[in-house]
Amino acid sequence: MPALNQSDTRPIRQRYQQIADHLVDDMRQGRLLPGERLPAERELVQRLGVGRASVREALGFLQLHDLVETRRGAGSYVVADVARRIAELRRDEAPVADAGPAAVIEARLVTEPQVARLAAERAGGPDEEIERLLEVMAESADPADPAQRRRWSDADRRFHCRLAALTQNPVLAAMAEHLSRTMDEPLWQRLRDDSIAVPGRTILQLAEHRLIWAAIAEGDPGAAELHARHHIHRARRYMELN
Repeated sequence: MPALNQSDTRPIRQRYQQIADHLVDDMRQGRLLPGERLPAERELVQRLGVGRASVREALGFLQLHDLVETRRGAGSYVVADVARRIAELRRDEAPVADAGPAAVIEARLVTEPQVARLAAERAGGPDEEIERLLEVMAESADPADPAQRRRWSDADRRFHCRLAALTQNPVLAAMAEHLSRTMDEPLWQRLRDDSIAVPGRTILQLAEHRLIWAAIAEGDPGAAELHARHHIHRARRYMELN
């Protein structure tokens, strides 16, 4: 399994797709057989010469298309009917516009702390929509229920869009809406759902949302920026994209 071409000039969001294509080709050529365990993430990183986040995204892509199944604590395995599933997976049907979650997290880390700071300078008091979204997150914090996780994620995305709207800057609001759409794409949802399925995590993230909002409502830009930065860093750790 040779290293990928690091001089490839395609956008960084496609790196995970290159890795996934590489693994699918191994399955197609019989180098990875039905029922066989895939190399561990660390081994793939070393063999392919890529980052761990890209490998995790690639494995998420394969899971999303039912080419592998992941067993907690045991790794990822090629599914029994992989040949049929590969035949159904046409390259032009791959989610080309599905930005890699690592790239989304990076963009959020660049923008959202500054959005929180600016919102704290301009928001000026209570906000009914924010309070309602925090209530929705509190009501849907059961990680065992897929429907609740989806409701949580929707409220989470709308919360951050609302903060951007409170900056009164239409460009930042539009950027937040674009990021929100990327967080509704299948690969993000897959890794995000896995990350918040661990009991206690949604409760902790809800507390972080409340800290961000409290700082904004109190007009404390420094605290708002700090809490937002901590929140995104935690999301990245939970999604194992460090």
